[in-house]
Amino acid sequence: MFGNLGDMGKMLESMQENAKKLQTELESKNFTVKSGGGMVEVTINGKGEVTDITIDDSLLSDKESLQILLIGAINDANKMLEDNRQNSALGMLGGINPFGSR
Repeated sequence: MFGNLGDMGKMLESMQENAKKLQTELESKNFTVKSGGGMVEVTINGKGEVTDITIDDSLLSDKESLQILLIGAINDANKMLEDNRQNSALGMLGGINPFGSR
C-alpha cells in the first residue's frame, strides 16, 4: 500500500535536511523596505529581527507621521520575509502549495 517504507524514510530525511538548509539560508538574508518615499528605511533579518532603521531628519519633528511610516515599513518588511519563506518552501516542495491557492 505504501510501497517501500525505507525509501519513504529516506525521502522524509532528505526533506528534513533540505528544510534545515533552507532555514539557515533564510536566516542569513536581510530584507530592506522603504516607506514615505524613502524617508524611512527598515531592515530585518531572516529571523524577523529589526537590524537597522534609517529616518530622514525632516521626520524627527513630526512624531505622528514618523510612527505611521515606521509601522508601515516594519509591516512591509515582515510581509516580504513571510512571502520569501513561503516561496522558498514551495520551491523545496516542487511547486506543491500546502498553503492553498493565493
